[in-house]
Amino acid sequence: MTRMLLMKRHADLVELVTEYLRREGFETEAVHDGELGLQSALEGQHSLIVLDVMLPGLGGFEVLRRIRASNTPAARVPILMLTARGEEIDRVLGLEWGADDYLAKPHSPQELLARVRAMLRRVRLERENYQPPPEAEAEIQVSTPQSQRLATRKLTVGDLELDGAARVVTAGSEPIDLTAVEFEMLALLMAHVGEVVTRESMSLQVFDRPLTHFDRSMDVHISNLRRKLGTPSNGAERIKTVRGVGYVCTKI
Repeated sequence: MTRMLLMKRHADLVELVTEYLRREGFETEAVHDGELGLQSALEGQHSLIVLDVMLPGLGGFEVLRRIRASNTPAARVPILMLTARGEEIDRVLGLEWGADDYLAKPHSPQELLARVRAMLRRVRLERENYQPPPEAEAEIQVSTPQSQRLATRKLTVGDLELDGAARVVTAGSEPIDLTAVEFEMLALLMAHVGEVVTRESMSLQVFDRPLTHFDRSMDVHISNLRRKLGTPSNGAERIKTVRGVGYVCTKI
């Protein structure tokens, strides 16, 4: 059974959502306080964390920041942020600080379940596809373009290296700490180096949902990715935006 940590401030709503998720096959641990939620996240073993921005005791953003900064398995667990509808700043901040996706409130239990299943499906496919390779085939430059979930072993573009089996990225031999979403976005771009990856394709392959007009999550993740990767010694831009179309990983 999939184990989920649900941090949400309204106890009555949490009880309803928890019961619904349990009927759908999820083992759900519910916490209504930020400090207790952080402790549960760091000490427990969860497949996914659902985190409300508005939490008593310790706010959702601070909980998110501490989880991602921790030296625990929780730092790599996918996190879905629950934000107030229309509060774009909440969504942007959540993604900036390491959330993998967001869901605006109010939402139905069915919508939450659909988003949770999509995130877990993405994680499962990542784990299935990133298999340790035979030594003789340990390094390839580009994965097969038909693959919807990349089965790459190791990708290299200039001084940028991505090891799919080990889930490690280095830039100029320096390790880069990426979230699960950032890692998958970079793998997709590096697998198609020099080619435009459309926003629609990236949304389907990384977020497992069609692109919507007002969805800024992809832009924020790309911005974070650029910042973390830094600029190579030749000053080239690693990821270029093709306005209105998508993104390109450049041949450095």
